[in-house]
Amino acid sequence: MDSETMVHCGGCHCKNVRWKVYATSSVVAWECNCSDCYMRANVNFVVPAEHFELLEDSRKFLTIYTFGTHTAKHTFCKVCGITSFFYPRSNPDGVAITLRCVDPGTLTHVEIKKFDGRNWESSYNGTGISSCSKVQS
Repeated sequence: MDSETMVHCGGCHCKNVRWKVYATSSVVAWECNCSDCYMRANVNFVVPAEHFELLEDSRKFLTIYTFGTHTAKHTFCKVCGITSFFYPRSNPDGVAITLRCVDPGTLTHVEIKKFDGRNWESSYNGTGISSCSKVQS
């Protein structure tokens, strides 16, 4: 696995929301079955918040949806409705990047793990997902 950090760019369908994220070219992504992720078929990888940068005037095109504990902040584009990133309940100090919203060409390997969002507490405690938003030294 490649441990060198690089820049990945991405965003929503209409390109009003654009961002860049610093991560390795090989990532661990999470397929979650919580009520929201299941309906959107979301698969995402989590990075520390300081490795994420929202570009240009993207913020004005975002709106936020919360539910349940209101810890997760599900962002989506006001124009096209795509959630290209969000702030997950599992990692409130990080950002979850929607795998399919990363521009092609920089991710070389993706390992997909399951996160049982319908049994959130047991999955959170058993998967190690909380470490994904920590800066590795």
